[in-house]
This record gives sequence, C-alpha cells and structure tokens, in this order.
Amino acid sequence: MVLLRMRHFLRIVTSFPYETNRRLGGERLKSTLRAKLRCLWWNGQEVSQLVSVEGKRRDGEAMASARVPLDEQVVTEPGPVGKERTLPALHPERKEDRCFVPYKLLVEDASPAEVEEFLEYVRFIIEDLEWLLALPHDKFWCQVLFDESLQMCLESYLRHAPRSLDITVLPSSPAVAEMQRSIHKTIFLTFLRMATHKESKENFFTPSVFGEIIYENFLFDIPKILDLCVLFGKGNGHLLHKMIDNIFTQQPSYYSDLEETVPTVLRVFDSILDKCGLQCEGATAIEPLRLTAHKQPTAMSMEQQDFVDILLYLSDSTTTIHAFMDIFPAACTTFLSHGFLGRLTLFYEAAVPDLERAVRKRNFDDKGLQEDLWRRLSHSCRKMVESAHLLLHHTCLQPILEGKENMQTFAEELLQHFTSFLPEKRFLADYNEQFPITDDISLLHQAIPVIDETRTSYILQGVESAHDSLGRGRPQSLVQFRAFSSLSADQGAVGGTSATSGNSISLAAQETRRENVEMAAAMLDGPQKGDNGAACPISTAELESLLSCIMDLLPDLGEGFLLACLQEYDYNSELVINNILEARLSPNLDKLDRAMPRPVKEELPNVLSTRSNVFDDDEFDVFRRDQVDMSRIWKGRRKGENVEELLNDKRHIEEQRARYQAYETVVDEIVINPGESADTYGLDDYDDEYDDTYDMNQVGANDLDGDSLLNRRPFTIPQVLRKGNAAEREEESEDEDEEEPLQNNVNRDQFVQDPAVLRERAEARRAAMHQRRGFRPERSSNVVGEPKGKGQSQETNVDRRRKETNKSHVANHNRRAMADRKRNKGMFPS
Repeated sequence: MVLLRMRHFLRIVTSFPYETNRRLGGERLKSTLRAKLRCLWWNGQEVSQLVSVEGKRRDGEAMASARVPLDEQVVTEPGPVGKERTLPALHPERKEDRCFVPYKLLVEDASPAEVEEFLEYVRFIIEDLEWLLALPHDKFWCQVLFDESLQMCLESYLRHAPRSLDITVLPSSPAVAEMQRSIHKTIFLTFLRMATHKESKENFFTPSVFGEIIYENFLFDIPKILDLCVLFGKGNGHLLHKMIDNIFTQQPSYYSDLEETVPTVLRVFDSILDKCGLQCEGATAIEPLRLTAHKQPTAMSMEQQDFVDILLYLSDSTTTIHAFMDIFPAACTTFLSHGFLGRLTLFYEAAVPDLERAVRKRNFDDKGLQEDLWRRLSHSCRKMVESAHLLLHHTCLQPILEGKENMQTFAEELLQHFTSFLPEKRFLADYNEQFPITDDISLLHQAIPVIDETRTSYILQGVESAHDSLGRGRPQSLVQFRAFSSLSADQGAVGGTSATSGNSISLAAQETRRENVEMAAAMLDGPQKGDNGAACPISTAELESLLSCIMDLLPDLGEGFLLACLQEYDYNSELVINNILEARLSPNLDKLDRAMPRPVKEELPNVLSTRSNVFDDDEFDVFRRDQVDMSRIWKGRRKGENVEELLNDKRHIEEQRARYQAYETVVDEIVINPGESADTYGLDDYDDEYDDTYDMNQVGANDLDGDSLLNRRPFTIPQVLRKGNAAEREEESEDEDEEEPLQNNVNRDQFVQDPAVLRERAEARRAAMHQRRGFRPERSSNVVGEPKGKGQSQETNVDRRRKETNKSHVANHNRRAMADRKRNKGMFPS
C-alpha cells in the first residue's frame, strides 16, 4: 500500500501546477482522484476491526447520545429483502445515488448559448453541493468517501477556476459574476467541512482515524492544498490557515509529502531556464549539459506561443508558492531546508532581465497581449521577492521578535542570507525597495546589542552598490538609517529635564524625528551652505536632526533662533539646550527674538532666463516655445524614405526652372519705340562711361601684324618642370637674390654684358657654394699617362685599374668578371 501511494504521489507532484504544465507540452492530469488509486472500500470485516465490541450492541441513537466517534458507530437499516441489518456508519451502501457534474470554464468570447450552458452547469453544481452540505454528519461523510463523481466535481473546479491574473476573471455579465461567486463560496464551504474532524460534541471523528481517512482516500494532498491557497486565500486566510493546520496536525505524513514536493517545485525554475536557453550553473544544475546538445532557443527567438506559455507558467507557479507560504507559515522551514531561497535568487537574477528584455523588444501583433504579459511578469517578480521575505520573516525575524532562545543564532542566519544576496544585484535592489534591509538590521541592533557592526556595514554597502550598478538612486531608507545611526551617540536627553541617560536615544524619539525630518537624497561629506549663506560644517540632514531634537524639548522656540544658537556654539545641541535652560546665552543671542522663524531661502535665478545660446528663440527652442513642429523631428532615417524615391524626386528641378528660363531668350538688339523707356523692357538706363573709358585706352592701336616683341611674353619654364633637385633650385634662388643688387647697379644702357665677366661671376658663385658646403671636386682621371717606354706614374696605374674594374657599369656588363670566372674554372687556358 505504501509503494502504491508513493507511485501515485510522484504522479501528482510532477504535474504541478496543473494548468501551466499542460501549456508547456504535458497534458495536465485531470485531477487528484483521476490519477489516484481507487478509494479504500471498507468491507464488513475491516469495519468490524474498527468497531468495538461494546459499540456493536448499541444502535445509532444510543451511540450518538453516548458521543461515540463516527468511525466507531453502527446503524440498523432495512435490508434488500426487508429484513433489518446492522452496518457501520461509514459504508458504501449508505451513499445516495446522485451525479455531480464537473465544472467547466467559460471562455472569454463565449456565445449566448455557451453562457446559458455555463449558467445551467453551475446552477446544477450549486444545488448538489447545497444538498450535500445539508446532510447530517454520517451521510455527508458517506457521500464524500464513496461518491467518485463528487470528487471529480471538486477537482474540476480546482483545475479550471480562474486565478486572479486570468483575463477571464472579468465577468462577461452580472449573472455570470453572481453565479461564479456562489459556486466559489459553496466549493470552499465543502472543503472546509471535509477538513473538520469535529463538527460538534456529538459529531466527530477519532483524530488519528480522521487523519488516516483523508490521507488514504486522497481527500487532500499537497497539490490540492496549493490550489486551495491560491484560490481561496484572499479574504479567507484565517479559516484556510486553521483548515490546513488541522490537516497537517491530524496527519503528520503530509509533512513528508511536502518534503517530496519541494524538489519538484524547484524543478519549475530549472525548466523555465531550460526553455529560455539559459544554462543552469552551480547548485541550479540538475544534470551535466551534453556537449552534443542542440542549442536551445532563447526568449527572443522562440515561438510567440511558447514565450506566452512560459510567462503564464511562471506567474501561476510563483503566485501559488507565495499563497501557500503566506497561508501556512510552517511550510517555510521545509522550503528553506531544501535551499529554496538560494535557488530563487539565482533564478531571479538569471531569468528576469532576459524575460523583461524579450517582452519589451519582441514584436506582438496584439499590444494588449504585450501589456498583459508585462503585468504578469511584474506580478511574478513581486511574488518571488515577497516569497523570499516570507521565508526570512517566519524562520529568522519572527523568533527574534518573539524573544525566543538562541536569538543570536537566528540573527546570524539572517545576516548570512543577506550576505548571500549581495552577488545578485538585481534581486537585492528589488528586495530592498519592497522590504528595506535597513529596517531588519535596525531591529537586530535593538534586539541584540552585540551584533557585528562591521558585518552590517558591509551588507549596507552591498545594497548601495547594487542600486548604483543598476543606475537607481540611493535608497531613502538607507540614507535615513545612516543619518540616525551617526547621530545616535550624541542625541539623547540632556540635563535634569530628562530621565534617560546622557547619550541614549529612546525609540519613540527616533520615530518622532523620523516623521518630522526630511532627509536629503545624498549626504555630502563636505561643508554645506546654511539658510543664511554661511558655511555649515554638517550636512543638511544632520542639521535637521539637531533642530528636531532641540524642538522636542523646547517646542516654543523658533527655528531661526535655534539655528543662530547652533551656529554660535559650533552645532553642539547639548550645549545649546544647557545654555538656554540656565539662561547663559551670549549677549548677541539674548537680543534675538526667541520665536524668530527660519530665514527664507533665496531663490536661485532661473538658468533659462540668463543663458545665452545660438539656438535661442529658434523653431526648436523648447524652453521658450510650448509647441514645436514634431513633423520636422525624427531619429535616424525618416520613415517612408528610401534611396529610389530620393533619386526620383525632381522637385528641386522644378524649383530652379524659372531661374534658368531667363537665359533661354537671347536678343541682340531691342528697338525702343518713341515714348518708351528702357524700364519697359526690363533694361537699365544707358551709360556711356564704359565706351569712353576704353576709347581713351586705344585698345589695339599698337597691335602689329605677325610676331612682335610687343605682342609676346617672355617664355618661362614652369618651376615644377625644371630639371634639378630642390637643393639646386634653392641655390638658384639664392643666386638670384645675390644677383639682384648687382643687376640693379648695371648700367641700364648696356644692352649685352661681357660674357667673360658673366663666366667669372658664375665661377665665383660656384666656388663659394662648394666651399660653403665643403664640397671637394673629384680628381680627373689620367689613364693615358706618359709615352710607352718612359714608365708610368702610380696615379696612372691606379686610374687604369679602376677603369678596368668598373667597365661593367657601362656597356657589356660583367664582361671582365665573367671572363675571369671562366679562366678560373679552366674552361680555356690562360
């Protein structure tokens, strides 16, 4: 029996949650009873083992009056042939023949006929369940235990009933809405009575037998309890908590079933990561990834219907888990023992950014669907964060608040969980926005004074880093916490006016200051400017805290007077309070009005009114214009434009056509009739200064036929075409510069200078240039030498050898070298 129950339980937990499992490709199991074994049919022999010997002698009325539990009662009824017989109170033959119809969900765009059918079905179910609830205790339990159609009806509602996020939760008509509320209430009352083992002093079960009955007959199991929490948790939390607590109390075996369910719940996250193509790493990996495995589609590349199913699956799962832990906090310990919190944070960090990016960037045909998916994803994120908070609250914070033993252990566990959140930046920032970590750490400081300050500071710095890495502002709660913690050492009651110690701050005073003080978004370390323009050595938040602390004790004084006192005594609040109470203020402060208000801050000049910009008052100046022509503003290529249309657009030609048409008509002579002026034909007045000017110049008067010196310009070779390198051209320019003064002194009447003189000057210039550059002319070669027989000088021999060696540089290259090579190889005698 135990083996059969375990097989059935594995079939149940692997189908969690029902609706979303069907959407992801697996046909959802119809109901718990459809997957379960047949009910345990009690025969007479089994009942006789439960009925005591003394109970067999009594009839039903006597046993009821004696307050015998229902599982031990027997009744006397007429048999089939009219003879009376004695049967146990819980027997299959006592069941009434009644058929309970299953619940069917009404589709969103249902026709009038389908709406009428739905109303008829729901009316039948409500009537049958009201008849069931009206039965006496023994008849009710006989019907519950032995009527399979009743269980199928109840499970069909748990399976198909709309959740809070479903689109079909909005009723299509008032009649449908009213019928839905009626069946919802009736189903809940039925399950509530099924979970009650003692209805009155006369109608009750033996607790141990009741636990066995609901467990062995699968009246309740973990998937059913999860569905009950998500369907009836809102508005019925207290009753549902008592109901589930009674089930787990009377049958502790449900705790072991819950232990088996948590790993299945964790596989929900792994399956979503697998569907989105995100590899599971570390503790989240179920099995090693095969090297030959095909690449999974991502959230951006998968089919739209698959993507929608994943988000529906995620929203259903997270909502169900959160509802169960909220209704039944005792389950939080089981979830935490299986590492649920760590797996949840890893999944949040890996999947949520990818899913959000896919919802924003995917192209949806229906924008309403995109909005609904974004709403579901946001709801899922919120439920995951709230589930993490429930785990921490019920397992760590609640024992500390209740003052249980080993509070140090619970505080250490809470800090350990916060430290594990630090690598998950996105989850940590979202968690801190909903449930400020500073509040929990402040609670730890109050409950356990010896808490490690270094560790808490490290956690708070990690929270700041998470917000900064995501581009979010510094959390306000963290700014306030640091402001109060920095002032906690010197903001206590002062003098004889307070009964508390000098450096302690009461919790009530902190709360009062927290409500009255407006904290700055960021606390600067440097000096700040006060209201009067003077430099203030403390931040604005600290100054406000000092004012609030003094005004709590001396509420009749004005803020302006207190600011002057703080400035006078270097912002020492204790000294200010002491001097005010003892009337020992400085003379300049005594002259001030005690009720003086705070000076009004000078408003800074408007930047827009003083700015000077080249774009001022243009058509796009949004600072001075309320309306801007947005049709002339676009980003990137303008919509509807392409290259072909741009090239085919000839509007600019039409715009220029009129301009060039004026050049088409050429008139050599325009005859002006008598009485008309030049303005009639668009001509300017005649001006003869043009002809007079050029008549005086005698244009062409000196022109001669043929070539003439007057008609020719001296021919000059362009500089870029001249031979020689740049250095030579430089020298020539230098020579010309040196030559200019000489030419200026030449007699202008001398038509041709003496060539000998010119050669001497050029030679002198060349010599000066060579000397300036250190140039040494090459020695002339002398290969002729003296006549034969008279001997040759050493220089002649050297020149002859050089000429013989360098013959290859001219015609017949390498002739001598090749001849020497042949001779050396012995090709011919030398």
